[in-house]
Amino acid sequence: MKTLLLFRHAKSDWSNDLPDFDRPLNARGHKAAERMGRWMKEAHIQPEWIVSSPARRALDTVQGLRQHLDIPDTLVHFDERLYLADVSTLLEVAAHCPQDMDDIMLVGHNPGLDELLTYLCGPNLPRSKKGKLMATATLAQIGLPDDWQQLTAECGKLQQIIRPGEID
Repeated sequence: MKTLLLFRHAKSDWSNDLPDFDRPLNARGHKAAERMGRWMKEAHIQPEWIVSSPARRALDTVQGLRQHLDIPDTLVHFDERLYLADVSTLLEVAAHCPQDMDDIMLVGHNPGLDELLTYLCGPNLPRSKKGKLMATATLAQIGLPDDWQQLTAECGKLQQIIRPGEID
């Protein structure tokens, strides 16, 4: 069985006039990324391969996670296709992940991550108190069939969805 980890970038800083691609995390976002990294370590969730959007807020999120996880640089890949990607692009990126890797993480943006989670697991998914699925710094863990190239509608099972405000 494969495990796909979807991680939406943490809260970004809108207080400047930077282009969308270049927006960094704000203070809350940095704390949330580190908090989620700590939680993942305690929960023994360790991706073997990470593919991230190269947008600054996604890159900063990966750095925050890596402060607590043992993820060497060689296993972190930045792919321009993940910047504001739709479902078909996210599936294409997943299909090109190494078949011998069982635990892969995609770090990206909404609405694409919401749509991919719904595509893989169906529409009846737990939402936050504010009605959001993949709020910022949210991790969704999905159990999938044994082939990254065979991801079809509702082939996955949501194992858990964790939001930083829901953990200690």
